[in-house]
Amino acid sequence: MSELSTVARPYAKAAFDFALEQGQLDKWQEMLQFSALVAENEQVSEYISASLASGQIADFFCKICGEQLDQYGQNFIRIMAENKRLSALSAVLAEFLSLRAAHEAVKEVNVISATELDQAQEEKILRAMEKRLGQKVRLTTQLDKSLIAGVIIEYDDVVIDGSSRGQLNRLNQALSL
Repeated sequence: MSELSTVARPYAKAAFDFALEQGQLDKWQEMLQFSALVAENEQVSEYISASLASGQIADFFCKICGEQLDQYGQNFIRIMAENKRLSALSAVLAEFLSLRAAHEAVKEVNVISATELDQAQEEKILRAMEKRLGQKVRLTTQLDKSLIAGVIIEYDDVVIDGSSRGQLNRLNQALSL
């Protein structure tokens, strides 16, 4: 199975990147799900593993899928057929779903500030963190008067200390050396 996922990964990544760029993640997921079901059919599986010309196999496969595949989906199938990878369609679907889940995940980010943040400040931090992390972010805010000024941003095991207290501590450590 790990060999199959290694083969499937570049195809899934290409399909995912294209679908994301086109704003068609749902459509591509449906096309891949349908194609994977077709490829798992016993008779189709025998046909695509036969030593026929790749164009012939691709035409056969696209004809079976019919309206379920748009022109880009058909091109995707043709490329996979050309490289004799149609049997990996189920693994491509699994990798695609994994990429989509990772993309759509929401990262929890905690912002600790010395004073209450207004809506504009929260939005600015939210946009900056989404850009930095490359995914959606959910902010939670806390107050800590001991920070003096500034904010501390925490996510996963990362701490970005932009507080005055943190800057003073770093200055103190630098002067102690």
